[in-house]
Amino acid sequence: MEYIHQNFDVNFKYGVHFSSHLFDPANTCLSAFLESRADAAFQKKLLVILDGGVAAAHPGLPDQITRYLSAVRGFQPAPEIITISGGESVKNDLPLVFSLVDAIDKYGIDRHSYVIGIGGGSLLDLVGFVAAISHRGVKHIRIPTTVLSQNDSGVGVKNGVNYKGKKNFLGSFAPPSAVFNDSHFLTTLDSRDWRSGMVEAVKVALIRDTAFFEWIEEKAVALTSGDMPGMQYLIFRCAELHVAHIGGGGDPFESGSSRPLDFGHWSAHKLEQLTSFSLRHGEAVAIGIALDSVYSFLLGWLDEASMYRIISVLKNMQLPVWHPLLEKQDGRPSPVVAGLEEFREHLGGRLTISLLKAIGTGAETHHMDLDLLYAAADICKKLQ
Repeated sequence: MEYIHQNFDVNFKYGVHFSSHLFDPANTCLSAFLESRADAAFQKKLLVILDGGVAAAHPGLPDQITRYLSAVRGFQPAPEIITISGGESVKNDLPLVFSLVDAIDKYGIDRHSYVIGIGGGSLLDLVGFVAAISHRGVKHIRIPTTVLSQNDSGVGVKNGVNYKGKKNFLGSFAPPSAVFNDSHFLTTLDSRDWRSGMVEAVKVALIRDTAFFEWIEEKAVALTSGDMPGMQYLIFRCAELHVAHIGGGGDPFESGSSRPLDFGHWSAHKLEQLTSFSLRHGEAVAIGIALDSVYSFLLGWLDEASMYRIISVLKNMQLPVWHPLLEKQDGRPSPVVAGLEEFREHLGGRLTISLLKAIGTGAETHHMDLDLLYAAADICKKLQ
C-alpha cells in the first residue's frame, strides 16, 4: 500500500504592546507597526470595527481613529468605521457575523490587509472569527478596551461565537497580527467591569505564580478601589503569564484535553449561559474559582488556610463566590453540574478539570465526585 506523508510547521509571531492614548498623532506605537508591514508595490487596506460603548465613552474617537490611520503610509482606511454593540450579545448574532463578512468583501479587505477590532473580549472574539473565515484568513489586529480583554482573551489565539446556546461552539485558532493595550480605555470602565476583569489574573496566579498571587492578595483592596498603576502591572503580568503558557505549553491550538488556563471555567461557562449572560464572565469565573478551590480542599489537595485566602481575595475584589444555580433544583441535579458533560465535549476526549495542589501549583483530575462537588457548593454558599 502506498501513501504520502505530509508534515510541516507554521511559525506564528505577534507582539503585545502596552501604551496609552494610542490614537494620539504623537503616539507612533500602532503607526510604526503598520508602516513596518507596508509594501511599496501596492496599498494595503484597513477596516476598523469599533465597540459602540467605547465610542460613546470617548467622544470624538471615530474621527480621531480616522485621522490617525489616514496618516499611516502605505495603508488606506475603509471609508467608514463600523460601530457595533459590545458585550456577549454580539456573539449570539449570526446575522451580524455575515454582515461583517459582507463588509470585508465590500471594502476589498484582502489577505494582505487588516481588520482592526477595538472593544472588549466579546467583540474581539467576533472580529477575530469573522477575519478567520473570510478569504480563509484575513489578518486582524486587536485593541482590547477592558481589563478582562487586556489581560486574558485579547492576548490569546482563540476567536469564536456562540451557537445553540453553547459558548464558543463556532470558532477558530487564529493568532492576531498584533495586540495593542491602551490603558486610557480603562479609565471609562464601570466599576463592575473593572473588578470582574481582575479575576483572570487571580486564576493564572493560582495555577502558575505564587508570588503574583501574594502581590494580588496584598493589593486587592487598592486595585478594587481604582489603583491605575497597580492595574497596569496586574494586566502586564497576567498577559505575560498567559502568553508564556500559550507559546511554551506545546499545545497552543488545544489539540489535547489539558487546559490549565480553564481553571474555574467549566462551571463559569455554564453559569453565563444559564443566567443569559447577566453574570459577567469574570463574575462567573470568580464563582468557578471559589468552587474548584473549595473542592480541591475537600479532595485533600489544597490546605484549608490556602482555600480561605483565595476566597478572601475574591471577596476583597467584591466578586461573588456562589450562585443559587450551583444547588440542586427541586431534587434535580444542579444545571451547572449537569454542564460537566458539555464541558467534556468542548474539550474533546476525556473530562479534564484543573484544580489546585497549592497556591501557584495547578493539577488536573479526570473525575469529579458529585457529592463532594455539592458539598463544595454548600461551603461557598456559607462563605458568600
